[in-house]
Amino acid sequence: MRNAFHAGRVVAAVALIALVAACSFTKFGYNQADTVAAWMADDYLDLDSQQKQDFQKRFERFYSWHRSEQLPEYAAFLRTAKGRVQQGLNRDDVLWFVDGMRTRVRTAARHAAPEAAAFLATLTPAQIESLQRKWDKDNKKYVKENKISGTPDERAEVEAKKVVKSFKEWLTALNSEQEQRVAVLVRELPPIDQFRYAERLRRQKEFIALLSHRSEDRERFTGRVNEWLVNWDKGRTPDEQKKLDAWWAKRAEIFAALDKTVTPEQRTASVQRMQGYIDDFSQLARKGDASKTAAR
Repeated sequence: MRNAFHAGRVVAAVALIALVAACSFTKFGYNQADTVAAWMADDYLDLDSQQKQDFQKRFERFYSWHRSEQLPEYAAFLRTAKGRVQQGLNRDDVLWFVDGMRTRVRTAARHAAPEAAAFLATLTPAQIESLQRKWDKDNKKYVKENKISGTPDERAEVEAKKVVKSFKEWLTALNSEQEQRVAVLVRELPPIDQFRYAERLRRQKEFIALLSHRSEDRERFTGRVNEWLVNWDKGRTPDEQKKLDAWWAKRAEIFAALDKTVTPEQRTASVQRMQGYIDDFSQLARKGDASKTAAR
């Protein structure tokens, strides 16, 4: 599931969006989000000292809002998801979950946009060039890891590993027989690897073009940043969206088919895993509330 939720990842100013949306969420990861985000921003943009301070202040405001306002809502969302897991998942349950995650990423992105725009307005041409170089390097790694130029068998193997990993992170580890079933099922997925890579490049190109407007009226520039962050699907053609929807529908069927094979022990582990995420979100939210109270 995780690949669907990286729309805002390339903007270091809102790096938390990627962290909170990732399936590998942990309390440690969330608590270190400010450090990780600052490192990402500097690594991709080579910030000067003033920009580093500005980034930290703006990120902290977003971080505080997210912890107190969004984490309780995430916990509630996962409580509903946990109930569905207990009953056994079907295709519609999986699609409901994916759509719910997308909605929450959009909410975070929408709130982050003003702070991100103010920060991005300070970038120099040299820093934008640094970003492009980093992306060029990342893109080569993406092509290699996802076997974009490989054979259908190689790409199927990559996808099978992603499904196994996602199932383990959200629910439970699969046994060898179940993993073999995944290897067969992923071959039914529509081929969209080339489209995803092309969309990745398109989004990067759009972002560089967006930055060319960073010196214009702040409200207008903020609108552009918000549009890029929130409406990541806007540049797709109707045919591309149709193919992507078909891919997600088939992937949901794969998750539902796997869920039907889980043992009672795996079902219990899945419910416990979901409860662990709920507890993490709730505890982090309470910690944020306590910090705000102490600061008054």
